[in-house]
Amino acid sequence: MEFTRLCFSVFSIFLLSYVCSVHGRLYDYPKMSHFRALSQISLPPSPAPEGAPKIDNAIFNVLSYGAVGDGVTDDTQAFKMAWDAACQVDSAILLVPNHYSFMIQSTIFTGPCKSGLVFQIEGTIMPPDGPDSWPKNVSKKQWLVFYRINGMSMQGGGIIDGKGEKWWNLPCKPHKGINGTTPPGPCDSPVAMKFFMSSNLTVQGLKIKNSPLFHFRFDSCRDVHLDSLYIKAPPQSPNTDGIHIENTNDVTIRNSIISNGDDCISIGAGCYNVDIRNMTCGPSHGISIGSLGFRNSRACVSNITVADSTIKYSNNGVRIKTWQGGFGTVSKVNFNNIRMESVRNPIILDQYYCDKRSCANQTSAVYISDVIYSNIKGTYDVRSPPMHLACSNNVPCTNLTFLDVELYPAQGQKILEPFCWNAYGALRTLTIPPVFCLLEGTPQSLPSNDIDQC
Repeated sequence: MEFTRLCFSVFSIFLLSYVCSVHGRLYDYPKMSHFRALSQISLPPSPAPEGAPKIDNAIFNVLSYGAVGDGVTDDTQAFKMAWDAACQVDSAILLVPNHYSFMIQSTIFTGPCKSGLVFQIEGTIMPPDGPDSWPKNVSKKQWLVFYRINGMSMQGGGIIDGKGEKWWNLPCKPHKGINGTTPPGPCDSPVAMKFFMSSNLTVQGLKIKNSPLFHFRFDSCRDVHLDSLYIKAPPQSPNTDGIHIENTNDVTIRNSIISNGDDCISIGAGCYNVDIRNMTCGPSHGISIGSLGFRNSRACVSNITVADSTIKYSNNGVRIKTWQGGFGTVSKVNFNNIRMESVRNPIILDQYYCDKRSCANQTSAVYISDVIYSNIKGTYDVRSPPMHLACSNNVPCTNLTFLDVELYPAQGQKILEPFCWNAYGALRTLTIPPVFCLLEGTPQSLPSNDIDQC
């Protein structure tokens, strides 16, 4: 009897081992890992039990939330669901996979999210095809918006295609008609990617093209780091600024190539501590501070550096532009080590900026001071003087410094003289061409109510 029990026990153990081994073969490692990935991706995150191991770098693939990626199907909801899930997990990766094209409607991705979120774009993202395809009752001023995000990285080898061609041809856009007029009509066009009230952002390695309006806009952000971006739109595409920042501070922009129909980089009011280096810009409208002071507004910009860059075949090189009637200050600006190639206005400071045929004269102005132009060399398009310093009648520019500036005509041998108006500063070395029109010293007086606003 005991021998029978012993045999039965041995048989039971053998049978259990056999079943477990078969179970293990049926659900080998690849399939089990697939099941684990699906559980992480498809289900909303829930609090981990006490003592459970922390899951790092959970991948949230938009395909697992129903995205199709054929370039036609509306994948907006899948992206929203993937975002909401990834947003709740530390060190999550929201994956837009390669070999797919995703059409997304105007969408706001809202934070705050857990730390270390990575938005990994390997495929293509695109909006509806033009204003006629835009959903009714949805704002046409924005496409992809990131709101109250802290600590996100956006990266990858994918493409963001703004499909802006049909927007550029709206009747209101400045494709200058007869006698330089632009017919009236609907004009709203979306910024491709907007970051609003966000911090500690990194955007790197992406390609973005053909935005209906600005490609990137950062508004009320801080600690923004942009690197190795490729931004492209046709030279005649209107208002397609590559990168625009407004009320944003502590910004670095590095190692990028921008070719478009407006400013490569534009710096708006409320920006400070901005460092731009190793850029290739053009054809474009150059790298600009402004326009500032629009509709008698206050503008404060300081501690701006643009260095070690090339600007080519562009309407402007390095530019500061302000409207008459504004107030505030632009100060501590350093343009250093910049190569110009056939640029129409390599150095331009314009306090009479006007986007139409004429603008009314006004006495107040944004005060501009402490601007350094050093080691700026290359060639200029002979249709305009190589240096244009047009400062306000009532609020002159002060402490402009020129050092190692050499600009030669791209064609012919005639060197045009710089233009100056109410501009004060110093030549640390003899420039080519010489800026003899620059006024020495400082003006006798400055209206304090115009300059003590920052």
